[in-house]
Amino acid sequence: MDALLGWIEKRLPVMDAYKKHLSEYPMPKNFNFWYIFGSLAMLVLVNQLVTGVWLTMNYVPSGDGAFASVEYIMRDVDYGWLLRYMHSTGASAFFIVIYLHMFRGLIYGSYQKPRELLWLFGMLIFLVLMAEAFMGYLLPWGQMSYWGAQVIISLFGAIPVIGDDLTLWIRGDYVISGATLNRFFALHVIALPIVLLLLIVLHVLALHEVGSNNPDGIETKLPKGSKGEGYKTQFPFHKQYSGKYDVIDSIPFHPYGTVKDLVGVAVFAFLFSYVLFFNPEMGGYFLEPPNFEAANPLKTPEHIAPVWYFTPFYAILRAVPDKLLGVVAMGASIVFLFLLPWFDRCKVRSYRYRSKLHLANIIQFTICFVALGILGALPATALYTLMAQIFSLGYFMFFILLFVYSKNEATKPLPERVTFK
Repeated sequence: MDALLGWIEKRLPVMDAYKKHLSEYPMPKNFNFWYIFGSLAMLVLVNQLVTGVWLTMNYVPSGDGAFASVEYIMRDVDYGWLLRYMHSTGASAFFIVIYLHMFRGLIYGSYQKPRELLWLFGMLIFLVLMAEAFMGYLLPWGQMSYWGAQVIISLFGAIPVIGDDLTLWIRGDYVISGATLNRFFALHVIALPIVLLLLIVLHVLALHEVGSNNPDGIETKLPKGSKGEGYKTQFPFHKQYSGKYDVIDSIPFHPYGTVKDLVGVAVFAFLFSYVLFFNPEMGGYFLEPPNFEAANPLKTPEHIAPVWYFTPFYAILRAVPDKLLGVVAMGASIVFLFLLPWFDRCKVRSYRYRSKLHLANIIQFTICFVALGILGALPATALYTLMAQIFSLGYFMFFILLFVYSKNEATKPLPERVTFK
C-alpha cells in the first residue's frame, strides 16, 4: 500500500497539496470568530450543490411543468420537502455568510496590498452568486419568481442602443416564457456552478500565496530572514515556507483551525436547522407567499420585490427616478465594492489601529446597507423613496470619504507581533 501511494504521489501529489493547502497551512494564531465564515461558505456551497442535484432529478424545466414539479417534490417525493427547504434556506444562509465574510474583510482591511487580487476574486464570486441566485429564483415558476424576473430583466432595456436587443436575447422570447425558464435552468445547474467553483479555487490559491490577514492587520508571512531567527514560529510547516518565506505567529490549520471551524459549524447547524424545521419561509423573506401561486402573466402581485439579499441594490435602483440612471447607480454600487482596495489609500489595515473617523465611516456604511435592505423590500412610497435616497447617498459617501481621508489618516502605532484581544 505504501508503495502504491508513493507511486501515485510522484505522479499526482495529493498528499503534498493536502499539506500545503489544508493541514499545514499556517494560520495566524490570533484569529477570532470573524474568521469562521470562509469555511461556513464552503459548507453551504456543498449543501447547495448536493441538494440541487437531487432536486433536478424531479424538476421539470418547462413553463407547463415547473410549478407542478415543485409541488410534486414538496408533497410526493420522499423527503422532497426537506431537500427543497434545505436548498431555499441554504440560498439565504449563503448570502448571510458571504455578507459577514465581506464585512470581516472590510473591518480588518483584508482587501489591501498584497491581497487586492484576492478581494477581486471574492467580488467575482459574489457577482456570480447573485446571478446564480437570480436564475434559481425563477425556477419555482411562482408569481414572485415570474414578475420579479420580469422587472429585473426589463432593466437591461434601459441601456442605450443595445437595450431592447439585449433584453430579448436574455429572455429568449418577447415575454418571460418557458424559453426563459429553460435557459435559466441550464445556466443555474451547469454553467454558473462551473464558473463559481473555478473562482473559488482561484480565491483559495490567491489566499494561500499571500497568506491570511488577521485582526491586527500585520503580516505573519514574511520574506526570508526579514525578522531574524528569533521570530520563527515553533511549529514546523510545509516545505514551501522554508524557501523564500518565514512564517511567524502562526499555527497549523489542522488541528487548530479545524477545531475552531467545527465550533462555528455546530452553531451554524443549530441555527440553520431551527429555520429549516420551524420557520423555512422566515416570515416571507426566504420564501414569499406569492411564490406559492403558479405564475400568471395576467395577474400582477400587489407588491413586486426581489428576495432579501438583492434588496439593498434594488433600493438604490428605486431611489433614482430615472430608469437608466437608476441602473447606473445600482451597477456603480457593486463596481465601487470591486474598487475598494484603491479607494483605501491608508497603509494600516485593521480598524483597531485606524482613526475614529474610519470607524464611524464603517458604522454609517453598515447602517446604510442594512437600511437599504429593509427599504428595498417595502413598497415604494414617497417617504420610503426619500429614505432610500438618503441611505444611498450614505452608501456612496463611504467610498468617497474613504478616498479623501485615508491618504493622510492619523493612525495608531502597529504592534510588532500579533496581539490577543
